[in-house]
Amino acid sequence: MKDRLIAALALIWVNTATAHQIKAAMTTVLIDPGSAQLEVMHRFHLHDTEHAAEELFGEDADLFNNESDRARFAQYVDNKVAFKDESGKTIPLTLTSGSIDGQFFWVIQRAPVPATLNRLQMRHDALRDIWPAQVNMVNFKTHNTVHTLHFNADDGWLWVDFSK
Repeated sequence: MKDRLIAALALIWVNTATAHQIKAAMTTVLIDPGSAQLEVMHRFHLHDTEHAAEELFGEDADLFNNESDRARFAQYVDNKVAFKDESGKTIPLTLTSGSIDGQFFWVIQRAPVPATLNRLQMRHDALRDIWPAQVNMVNFKTHNTVHTLHFNADDGWLWVDFSK
């Protein structure tokens, strides 16, 4: 009987430890040809980023109280996201910030808008190397149109086509 109680308590503890992890992130790419910039805004659930930071940097990682850990996580995201223009040339991204706002961790990047913008290739592997179930949804907003990509499973480079 005691063994069953211990097993039940262990199951409850495991479920509550992972219950709040969402394993999904939202990215918005604002394309403003007038400013000649792509603004890339990644929104991660803070609970997910806390667990990811512990996996990446060790159990002492503290996104709330350690600016260095926030910068390290932002750099991790920066290293996991990339763009290519339609000719296959890499579009350089600049990491602008990584910060906590409410229940979210935001990472902001900027990039120049390619001269020709009919389509783009993107890779978004953030957190997918930690949790295979991670889903990263990306909305590309240009003019009055939104195009969406979903990165999950073994997705690598995906295309977004603005001509459709």
